[in-house]
Formats: sequence, structure tokens, C-alpha cells
Amino acid sequence: MINVAAIRMQQFGVQFYQASLTASDIDKLVRFEVLNYASGSQAGVRGGRPRAASTPSKVNWDLLERRIASSDKAYQRQIIRRKIDELVQYYEQCRQARDLPSIPGAVIISCDEKLSFTASDGNPRLGILRVPEREGILRAIDGQHRLLALHADIDRFEGEDFSVPAIIFDRLPEDHVVQMFVTINAKHTRLNASHLVSLSGRQLYRDYALATADDVVRALNDRDDSPLHNEIKLLGVGKGRVAQAPLAQEFKRLFASDGMNGGRRPGEAHEEAKKFFVNYFKQVALVFNGAWNGRKYSIRSAAALRAFIRVAPDVIRRLDQEHAERSDFRAIGRVIAPWGRRIGDLRFETEGQWKRGGTTVESLTKELKLALQYPEGAAV
Repeated sequence: MINVAAIRMQQFGVQFYQASLTASDIDKLVRFEVLNYASGSQAGVRGGRPRAASTPSKVNWDLLERRIASSDKAYQRQIIRRKIDELVQYYEQCRQARDLPSIPGAVIISCDEKLSFTASDGNPRLGILRVPEREGILRAIDGQHRLLALHADIDRFEGEDFSVPAIIFDRLPEDHVVQMFVTINAKHTRLNASHLVSLSGRQLYRDYALATADDVVRALNDRDDSPLHNEIKLLGVGKGRVAQAPLAQEFKRLFASDGMNGGRRPGEAHEEAKKFFVNYFKQVALVFNGAWNGRKYSIRSAAALRAFIRVAPDVIRRLDQEHAERSDFRAIGRVIAPWGRRIGDLRFETEGQWKRGGTTVESLTKELKLALQYPEGAAV
């Protein structure tokens, strides 16, 4: 056990502690993790390595990245490399000048195990908090960048009397931890909307429709055979051109309705949805081949993709009428073939019909629906 000075506090029936941790306590007890869906669970660090011509970093990134775990069960954002570098530089300035504290504000931490508190004789709120001496027993809810910078700079703290103020919760329920993280970061630090989508679907509200939507978006982005491979900004980062959040919200509305399940069990509907939408967009890419692979078209914009998602139930109804498997690649192609004849590539030319017609999600959805309803071009 590690004994630390602490104040026992309570708010609305919730008990927590304000404690003083040393730099070595932080280095030993805190584990760092980020939300990441990448295969292989690579460390989630955002931002490229500094160029040789720029100021060399004081951070050993190879060592630091090995300290950062990543999984789809975590909740923290990817680590911002520039922020760590700036904090380490600031710590160095504080150490040299000795006129400012480097971490004056409390970090917020959750402990995986029950903590014990021994009150002093004179005041039941003051006392000693006993923290199990186990590596990684603490997780940062707020202040992960500050603590990572401390870890990166820990060799320079040798011989220093250095304490970090910390608010510590013990055995806080997982959904409460995530809700606190979102509440702290959503407004004050402008938490990315795509990151919120992933958290609310899985850790925060456990919304089945949103979790399924999130998985479909990731399948479209991650699968090598998907025409949207690496085109979507998962968690708000990456090289993709389309944000995750608007697509996931469009899918959520779809999966919240009964039309997508068709009486199937949740697990079956979940897997079928991923297969259907990958094959569906593969066929869309074939039907509008010129636009999909051209540079001056808006077919892969968020508005166009959302319209294709909205019309998916119509495609599925037609597949069901034909008694075809919903994920049947060729059957999907037969159903949406009228789009090639009635709509065509030029409809998506950015400086042409797309802009002249003031295209919206609603207007394009209506055109796609009519083309399915009247495949031979019958007047309406």
C-alpha cells in the first residue's frame, strides 16, 4: 500500500478524495489508454514526428508510445503529440525559473479497487488514504496529457519535492466514468463529435442502434474491399474526407426503426447490416463509376452518402420482395441499376447539376427513391 495525505469529500452521496500524489506515485500507478479501433491496438498518438529541421523534441516518443494502451473499451481521445511537447517544455521552464508550479490544478483519477481511508483524530475529513501499490491501478479521467508529460519528463524530477493534486474516485461505475469524461470535455475542450458518437453508442448510454451504426461506419472505412476504405475520419482524425458523426447519426435513425431488422435477432441483424452496406456502396460505386472515381464530383460527400443511406430501406424492401438475400451483391446491383439510367454520373458533378440544383440530402433522397419506384422513367 502507498499512504498519501488526503481529504475525504462528498457530493450528492458520492464519496471521493482530494489527495497529494508524488511524481513517482503517478509514474508507477497511473495507466494511460485511448479509444482506438485500429487493428493491432497501436498506440493512439495524434500528430507526426517533428522534422529534423525543427526544434528537437525532449520526449522519447518510442518509450512513451509503448506506455499508451489503446482499445475499443477505453474512452480517452488520441494523444496530441504537440500538446505533450509543449507541456514538457513548460515543465522545463518551471523547473529552471522556480517561480510557478507546473501542475497546479487537480487531475481527476479513478481507482479500479476499493480504497481505505483512516481519519485523523481531530477531523474526520482529514487523514491518510491507502492506495494499493499495483502498476496501472489508476486511470486518468481528466488530465491525461499533463500526466503523460510528467511521465515523459520523469527523469528530470529526480531529487525534487514534487506533488500532484488529484481527485480520486474508487470503483466508480464505468458508465459514470465515461459520463464524467464527456461532461468535462464536450464543451470546455470541444470534444470531437465523432468521438462522442463512439462513446455514447458503447460506453455511455449503450445505445444498440448507435453502436451498430458505429460498427457499420467502421466496416465501411476499415475493410479493404469497401469503396470508402480510409475515406472516413474515425474519431475525428485520419486522412478521410467525410466525418464519422453525420454518417453514424444517419445510420442510427435507420437502425432505430424496425425496417432494418426484419424480425432478426440483434446479433444477426448487426452482422447482416455490415455486409449489406459494404456491398451496397460497392454497387453504388459501380453504378456511378465515373463520378465515384472522378475528382470533380460530390458523390462521396457527406450529403450524398447520407442520401444513399436514407434510401437503403427502399432497396431492402425490393430485395425482400424478390426473396433475395439482403447482402447479395448481385441482387443489390439489379435493384439499384435504374439509378445509372435515370440519374447518371453528371448528376454529381460539383460545378454542374450538384450546385445548380442546390442539392440537399432530402432532394437527392427523393430522386433516388423515384428512380427505384419508376425504373423506366414513368411520369409521376
